[in-house]
Amino acid sequence: MFHELTVGGVLVSPFVAYAALALAILLALRPFLRMLRFERAFANPPLAEAGIYVCILALLIVMV
Repeated sequence: MFHELTVGGVLVSPFVAYAALALAILLALRPFLRMLRFERAFANPPLAEAGIYVCILALLIVMV
């Protein structure tokens, strides 16, 4: 776990960095999910992607 980041003299919480990293990971996974026809497996694909985002974010917080 790292401490606060300083961006332009403003302290930024590590949670913000984890959230941005989780978003980047999710955006990198989206082409792979489309290749697997992810949207056909769920009734509400955006909600399923939001769940994956939350899982990635939780894993980053626990593991890093």
